[in-house]
Amino acid sequence: MKRRFFLQAATANGSAAPAGGAGAAAPFADTGFAWLEAGAAELSRAMAEGRASAVALVQAYTGRIAAIDAAGPRLASVLEVNPDAAAIAAQLDAERAAGRLRGPLHGIPVVVKDNIATADRMATSAGSPALLGIVPPRDAAVVARLRAAGAVVLAKTNLSEWANFRGKNSVSGWSTRGGQTRNPYALDRSPSGSSSGTGSAVAASLAALGVGTETDGSITSPAGVAGLVGVKPTVGLVSRAGIVPIAFSQDTAGPMCRSVADAALLLAVLAGPDPGDPATRAQAGKLAPESLLRLPAGALRGARLGVAGNLVEGHGRGTVALFEAALAALQAAGATLVRAPLPNLDKMGAGELEVLLFEIRQAMAAYLADYAGAGPHRTLADLVAYNQAHPQTLALFGQEWFEQAVAKGPLDMPAYRRALATGRRLSRTHGIDAMLRQHRLDAIIAPTGGPAWLIDPVNGDAGSAPSATMPAAVAGYPHVTVPMGQVAGLPVGLSFFGGAWQDARLLALALHYEQTTRHRAPPTYRPTST
Repeated sequence: MKRRFFLQAATANGSAAPAGGAGAAAPFADTGFAWLEAGAAELSRAMAEGRASAVALVQAYTGRIAAIDAAGPRLASVLEVNPDAAAIAAQLDAERAAGRLRGPLHGIPVVVKDNIATADRMATSAGSPALLGIVPPRDAAVVARLRAAGAVVLAKTNLSEWANFRGKNSVSGWSTRGGQTRNPYALDRSPSGSSSGTGSAVAASLAALGVGTETDGSITSPAGVAGLVGVKPTVGLVSRAGIVPIAFSQDTAGPMCRSVADAALLLAVLAGPDPGDPATRAQAGKLAPESLLRLPAGALRGARLGVAGNLVEGHGRGTVALFEAALAALQAAGATLVRAPLPNLDKMGAGELEVLLFEIRQAMAAYLADYAGAGPHRTLADLVAYNQAHPQTLALFGQEWFEQAVAKGPLDMPAYRRALATGRRLSRTHGIDAMLRQHRLDAIIAPTGGPAWLIDPVNGDAGSAPSATMPAAVAGYPHVTVPMGQVAGLPVGLSFFGGAWQDARLLALALHYEQTTRHRAPPTYRPTST
């Protein structure tokens, strides 16, 4: 989660030297990788034609991780490579040779964020040593769906520790276990968070596809600053079972990819009902996952898009210039633009922190019981005590949110019910839904955020530009970000968000914009952007 409470996305201006002296590094020459920027369709075609194999892809991406993540620019985006990846790939190759394909991702390497449980020889730690050595009894639901579709779970990625909801003044992309993830477009710039490692790894072609998680901005913000397509689905479209939680009213997993086509394909695999997550029952009759595989062409022609002016105010001139160029491109593609403020933007997030503090207390206890029962921790209070006993975990910032959450009561308390109901009413009925209905809109658009800010291990994340993540996050509605261009070589995203279960519609709009503009560009690994 990229916490709105002290970080409103980011500007390109920072205030402190980067951690680890990235500015002293030599530029990295990214040459010789056969699958640079390759998507799932290209890799599948290569395997079908015998030009590649799952084993060869695993070897290629594993070598690239060693060259770029552990050496070279040293992005620190990958925590560990799956020691069984080659064996899994060999089995998938044998199945292909026998004419059996598991699904659309057969043999495709995928990285997943390390707050998503894998019942294998990789750890599931949320970036904290508190969970190391505890093997989950089963895969998270999304991992099970990946394996069923034939994907090779190649590696676990670094993240902002505890998904950026442990304490104030945190440093996005930093965890006790993995250290500081870096932005591959400029190594002194933040990767944002909390899906920091997934964003940097996929941007750097360390894997074909990536899975992140979001409570508020944790997919869309790091995707925006890494030149990626990020999708925060409607809450309930993708199962959260087996994901280290923050809040069941807002949490979701989702794709982080280099193209809309890959993001739609990955979401189609991840989506679907799951008895382990009651929220997924709501998707019945609302959105068929297979519709994500049939996105209509030319979706912008005749579409009505709301330009949320109050989500543009406060951005730097570079971001505003990119956004105005995006508006021109949208109009040229056939969209009608309606400029109007998003109603109640200043009110809809007022109780968000209260909701998250109440929910994490119960949600964390449930996760620890179900997926970490072999370990010593049973409650959020146990994790607070662990951090107090292991001060290295608190070296850069504290655990104020954890401590405040421990002091909260049960979910039948009026303070919780009032905050949840008010946030939903203002973000849904009197917010996004009201704007869509009043102006007969297909979606609302705004800059996802500003360019990446400087990594600051002393003061934590900094920034004052607005962010488009909060409205859809509080509402539980879908949000897609797609590359909009670069400011001083730093990527900036364009957001499409809308009503519940409109995920496929948003992806179709984003696909047409992507195909019209082609703003995605590989990273440059500059030591500094200044």
